[in-house]
Amino acid sequence: MIVEQIITSFIASGAFGIIFNMPQKSLVKCGLVGMIGWMVYYLLFNHHVNNVMASFAAAFLVAAISQVFARRYKTPMIVFSVAGIIPLVPGGTAYDAMRHIVENQYNTAIQLATRAFMISGAIAVGLVFSEVLNQLIIKFKQSKRSKSAGRQ
Repeated sequence: MIVEQIITSFIASGAFGIIFNMPQKSLVKCGLVGMIGWMVYYLLFNHHVNNVMASFAAAFLVAAISQVFARRYKTPMIVFSVAGIIPLVPGGTAYDAMRHIVENQYNTAIQLATRAFMISGAIAVGLVFSEVLNQLIIKFKQSKRSKSAGRQ
């Protein structure tokens, strides 16, 4: 079962990169980022972590890996982060919410739409939180360098 999850998430992220014309040399890396993000989500969710928190943790890790890959491969971070979050997007939940609206099952639709909204928000917050933490680390390193340069 886990092998299927790994392969499917890798293909989904890589295929998204193909569809959106990402650089060919980055497609495998995009697939890898998406695969790692999905595996974090999958493992957390299977260990009874709330799907919102699992999405947050996975998105945070996707953004962190994307930052590392962006520096290492001199490619914009968005190439990796956008493809990396594709497996995490709650498209099925949003579809089910709309289907229940069409079927006049409003209570179920509201519950599903709320869940999709919360997961989407958790993904966005995870991406932003990772970037903020990265900027804080960079500023801390710069201030540490400037202090040590001032002593010399």
